[in-house]
Amino acid sequence: MYEEFDFLLEVRTRAKPRSKRVRSGLADDRSLNRDFKCIHCRNFVSTHPILSGVNHRNHCPYCLYSRHLDLLEPGDRLAACKARMKPVGLALKRSIKKYAGAGRGELLLIHLCEDCGKVSLNRIAADDDPGLIFEVYTRSFALDERARTQLWNSGAEALQAEDIHLVQAQLFGVAV
Repeated sequence: MYEEFDFLLEVRTRAKPRSKRVRSGLADDRSLNRDFKCIHCRNFVSTHPILSGVNHRNHCPYCLYSRHLDLLEPGDRLAACKARMKPVGLALKRSIKKYAGAGRGELLLIHLCEDCGKVSLNRIAADDDPGLIFEVYTRSFALDERARTQLWNSGAEALQAEDIHLVQAQLFGVAV
């Protein structure tokens, strides 16, 4: 197992740097994510950045389920697991920006792999259902200590009940 992981690391480090055209999503088909059918609700999902507002889409905007695809970094699609990932909460990415106020940061979906138990953070996409995101927020309170530790190590914290005003402001534009 470790040999496979070492091989993947070697392949990633030997890869040629991507051009600006590839990073902007304007290059050939190999650089773009592929549209997919949701592993949970079976709806068709477009991964085009114009629709979703994110570069590496791997969750469904209709049910918010994901698939365990990434191993080392978002978009690498190197995970061998490929199992379904359940949306289990919302997190706040801690900001290191000088002018970010207390409680400011980007809301992220927390996904838990139903097979291997890995916790993953995904950016909320422009076409995600805000009502469903709010429902997922209420699940943030029940995360176990292992999941909370994984989140903390990745630079995020699960939101709690007292964060409701922050969530409403970011999802629905309600004044805090």
